[in-house]
Amino acid sequence: MYLSRIPLNPARKSTRLFLSSPQVTHAAVMTSFPPSETIDAVAPTGDGRVLWRIDLSENTIHLYVVSPTRPDFTHVVEQAGWPTTSTWATRDYRDLLDGLATGQQWHFRLTANPVRRAMDRQRNDPTERGRTTGLDSEGQLQWLQRKSADHGFELGQCVSGDSKEPDVVITDRRSVTFQRHSQRVSLSTATFEGTLQVTDPQALRGALVGGIGRAKGYGCGLLTLAPA
Repeated sequence: MYLSRIPLNPARKSTRLFLSSPQVTHAAVMTSFPPSETIDAVAPTGDGRVLWRIDLSENTIHLYVVSPTRPDFTHVVEQAGWPTTSTWATRDYRDLLDGLATGQQWHFRLTANPVRRAMDRQRNDPTERGRTTGLDSEGQLQWLQRKSADHGFELGQCVSGDSKEPDVVITDRRSVTFQRHSQRVSLSTATFEGTLQVTDPQALRGALVGGIGRAKGYGCGLLTLAPA
């Protein structure tokens, strides 16, 4: 597995397209792999899948990509980066993955598509899958807590008076609508930042290379770690 970071130039037209259309970014990311590897890169395997995320701060924009094979982002840099002064950085992800251990604490960032499925009221059958709907900020935090239990970590805790609260904040919430072929796609996303503690290294490795939640092809699901 590989983790790549590509700085994007906010003044470039393609950067603005990347920010407005996950479908455009998805296509650009997937063409970073040879055609013979594209099918394997899209579909999840035992080695993981391609995941990406765009991080925005006050002065910088970065595209992060996790992939089973080494990518070539020359075209992304030419379209949306600084071709004459800056390129991209790719590093082997195995050292971090292999070094995970129970009890470790990490700072994390995750952009996800927290949703719930509404019951089909016409059929009045909770076993029937209904439409997915977005959540408010409280619901999004509860969604993350549920997901953490399934993916090998628990959220850090902050002490507030006599109570404890999860050490996580939502730094960005947005709704994105874009065209995919002839269909109109709408996503509600949230970016979480905070601390976590490893409870199951194998499950957490699976989350890091396979993603968390829905809409993984459209900039959601990529969990990244940094020293706490």
